[in-house]
Amino acid sequence: MELLVATHNIHKKEEIQQILGVDFVVKSLTDYDIHEEIVEDGDTFNANALIKAKYCFEKTGIPSLGDDSGLVVEALDGRPGIYSARYAGDHDFAKNIAKVLEEMSGVENRKAYFITVLCYFDEKGAKFFEGRVYGNLLNENKGFKGFGYDPIFVPEGYEKTFAEMNPEDKNKISHRKKALDSFLDFLKD
Repeated sequence: MELLVATHNIHKKEEIQQILGVDFVVKSLTDYDIHEEIVEDGDTFNANALIKAKYCFEKTGIPSLGDDSGLVVEALDGRPGIYSARYAGDHDFAKNIAKVLEEMSGVENRKAYFITVLCYFDEKGAKFFEGRVYGNLLNENKGFKGFGYDPIFVPEGYEKTFAEMNPEDKNKISHRKKALDSFLDFLKD
């Protein structure tokens, strides 16, 4: 099955392909030469995922998956949340991480979670799938794998950050994996 994922992010495309496996051919906006910016002006993860999936389906007619993901930090009242990719600069995760670490300086409560909301959009409309992984934030970056906030996030029950884990290990427990598992269960029904 071919699936258009509403992203130009090669890491996200590869991660989704790894999780979904050989029964799917995951394509990105780049693969379809779609370069217009999709304005994510929703005020929730669900709203932004829907905007992306619907746009892609309407543009191509191909079943599409919109993904909105972010880091939710308890001590920051849920920030960066839906603004995770642009928290301190547009997709500049070095600056985004630095801002979170600065805001968390001296804060004992390090609880956070990653969330992914997927919206699958086809001729029947929209369906939503959510995944979360809970953990804690470090005071410094550790590791060079992964992307986004992975270098400062240690999932519950682990001693390594997502950025220190092999992609295969991360993909077994990640928020995106949990959301994609729900999506796959939906397709089987």
